[in-house]
Amino acid sequence: MTNSQQHPSADGILAASKAIDPVFLNSPLIEQQSANAALGLRLFAKVETLNPIRSFKGRGASWWLHNEPPGDTPIVSASAGNFGQGLAYAGRTQGRRVVIFSATTANPGKVDAMRKLGAEVRLEGADFDAAKAAARRCAEEHDCPFVEDGALRTIAEGAGTIALEVTEQLARSAVRLDAIVVPLGNGALLTGVGTWIRAYAPECKVIGIVASNAPAMKRSWETGRPVSTETAATAADGIAVRECVPYALDCMKATVDDVWEVSEADITAARDFCRLHYGLVVEEAGAAGLAGLIRHGKALEGVTVATILCGANVRADIA
Repeated sequence: MTNSQQHPSADGILAASKAIDPVFLNSPLIEQQSANAALGLRLFAKVETLNPIRSFKGRGASWWLHNEPPGDTPIVSASAGNFGQGLAYAGRTQGRRVVIFSATTANPGKVDAMRKLGAEVRLEGADFDAAKAAARRCAEEHDCPFVEDGALRTIAEGAGTIALEVTEQLARSAVRLDAIVVPLGNGALLTGVGTWIRAYAPECKVIGIVASNAPAMKRSWETGRPVSTETAATAADGIAVRECVPYALDCMKATVDDVWEVSEADITAARDFCRLHYGLVVEEAGAAGLAGLIRHGKALEGVTVATILCGANVRADIA
């Protein structure tokens, strides 16, 4: 997929909100005074962990498949686990076979969940990007659709429905949003959210969060060209990206104000913060936006901020 593909649009996000499987829509937007006091700002957290796959990924997968012609050819993709679950869930509803490539180091619980949803999961490669390369080869060899999270307009638009809901929910309470802080992996979530915010809350800052141990997307955004790193050794497997997704980078140029990085200690602190203040178990990548506020929150002191708790598929040994 090249950058000649159209960027996500607000109209596409609005259309997605009317077509995505309702089980993934209208998630809670919560505020806790104890969290506000701890961070020194007013925080609204969008909880994307209460649906059947416990992550936001069902939104983009559902909208992508809705726009695809029916067929019998298997769908091939790569995933650390959450997008694969979303694609498997969507494929099951449409009677499409789904083949997911995951790293040999993938979270066993996520692998098991993908298989229970009907996906064929193949473990290949030492990390996510190696698994993605294997998936791409398989799709080319067998002439199958290759679905790359972060590289497709409709996946970003599906993810962007989260921002639509945030703005609608806050508007009902006459709350003005100053910033939204979003985990950044392949980029679909950040660019989808940024697309909606630019159209409907242009005064709001859009900030992406990467792990310091997986900074490829941040470095790419700073330099304006795709940058790769040798490793992406973070516990936040959902944002453990070693290879920049060029399409997402191109979209980020018009939708993102800043990208911050956080340490592994920040990510652990964010998971603990979720338990303490929200009573929620959130996986490392799902808490990355909150980790950004723990590390960099003074830059937003006193203002109104939203973040997305975007996944809760934790490893069993650290849950």
